[in-house]
Amino acid sequence: MTSPVWHPFTQHGLNEPIPQVVRAQGATLHLADGGTLIDAISSWWVTTHGHCHPRIAAAIADQAGRLDQLIFAAYTHAPAEAVARGLIDMAPRTNGQPELAHVFYSDSGSTAVEVALKMALGYWHNLALDGLAQARSRILVLEHSYHGDTIGAMSIGERGVYNAAWQPLLFDVDTIPFPAPGREQACLDALEAACAQHPAAFIVEPLILGAGGMLIYPAHVLTDMAAICRRHGVLFIADEVMTAWGRTGTLFACQQAGVVPDIMAVAKGITGGAIPLAATIATAPIFDAHLSTDRARLFYHSSSYTANAIACAAAAANIAIWREEDVLGRIAVLADGIAVRLAQLALHPAFSNPRQLGTIAAIDLDAPDAGYLSDLAPRLRAFFLEQGILLRPLGNTIYLMPPYCLDTDQLDRLFAALTAAGDRFGVQP
Repeated sequence: MTSPVWHPFTQHGLNEPIPQVVRAQGATLHLADGGTLIDAISSWWVTTHGHCHPRIAAAIADQAGRLDQLIFAAYTHAPAEAVARGLIDMAPRTNGQPELAHVFYSDSGSTAVEVALKMALGYWHNLALDGLAQARSRILVLEHSYHGDTIGAMSIGERGVYNAAWQPLLFDVDTIPFPAPGREQACLDALEAACAQHPAAFIVEPLILGAGGMLIYPAHVLTDMAAICRRHGVLFIADEVMTAWGRTGTLFACQQAGVVPDIMAVAKGITGGAIPLAATIATAPIFDAHLSTDRARLFYHSSSYTANAIACAAAAANIAIWREEDVLGRIAVLADGIAVRLAQLALHPAFSNPRQLGTIAAIDLDAPDAGYLSDLAPRLRAFFLEQGILLRPLGNTIYLMPPYCLDTDQLDRLFAALTAAGDRFGVQP
C-alpha cells in the first residue's frame, strides 16, 4: 500500500526506500524490519545528548500530565519562564554582563529567523517613528548561507534550484562574499562598504555554514564582522540554529569569537532534539523599541503553539543537563576521536578538503558528476543505509554531526563506512 505521506527533501518519483523507524535510544535507530542505524547526523542536527534521553523524556511526561498547551499572548507558565532565564544566563556576554535580555519563542529554526528579521525591521521602523533614526530595510547576508525554508528565511539564503519556484515571493538582499581562505579581508572590506550604506542588519551563521556545504571560517573573522556592524550601527544577527548547544565545541559558536549579537536565533538542540521549540533572543534596545503605551507598536508575531508548555519543559530539562553534567567534556572527547579518524581518512586518495569544528566534520568525495543534483548523494545515502548508518551527504560533501553519546565502536563503524564509500564511489588515481 502506497503511503499518503509527502516527505521533505524527497523526490518520491525515484522510489527510494523509506525505512520505518520504530524506536530510538542514544545514537541508535531501530527499524521495523529489525535492523538498526547509527544516527550520524543527529536526525537533521537536532539530537544532542542522544535519542529518548531519560531526563528529557521524564520532563515531557510530567509536564504532559499537568499543562500541555496554553495561549501565550498575555499568559505565561513556569517552564517558559525558567527556559527564558536559563537562555539569558547561558547566552554570550560582554565582560561577564548579559546583553541579550529578552526571549521570544517560536517553533523552528526558520521561524526563529523570521522573528529575528521582523525584530530588526521593527526596531528601525519604530526608531523612525520617534524621529531617532532613518527607517532601514535592507538585509545583508553571507554568500552560501542557509537560514530555512519559509519565505523570509529563503530570501536571505543562497538562491538556486531549491527555491527557484518561489523566486517571485523572495525579497532582495545584499550578499557579502564568503571568507574563504585567502579571501577573509575581501569579505570584511565588502561588509564595511555595505554597512556604510546603512542597511538594517547583517545575518550570519557563525563559524560554519551548514547546508551551504559545511564551510568553516575563522573566529577572528566573525569578531571583525561584528565590530564592523557595531561601528556602523548595523544590527548583527547570529543564526545559531545549527551551531548552538555545543556543536562547534562551545555552547554557542559566538563565544569563540567573543561576540554578543544584537539578536540570536536558537532551535534544534534547545530541547535536546526531543520536541520542536525555538527562541529568538534580543538585547534590551530591540525590545525597548517596541515598548510603548501604543498598541500599534507591539510586536505582531505569534503562532498557536508559541512557548508550548511540554516543549518548554523539555528545554528546561536540557538546560539542567548542561548545568549539572560535563557535556562539554563529552563533546571534547568525541571531537578528539573524530579528529584522529578524519586525519586518517584524509589520506585516502578519493577524499579531499577535510574540515572539522567541534563535533562537526566534513570531507569532499572526489567523484565524477558530483553536483548537488547528480545521483551521487542518493547513491551514497543508499550505500550508507546498507552499512547501517544514517548519513545525508550534501552533493559530494559527506559530513558527520552525531549526538554526543556516540561511542568508540560506533565511531569506528562510521569511518569504516566512509572509507568503503571512497573505495566504491571515488575517483581513484
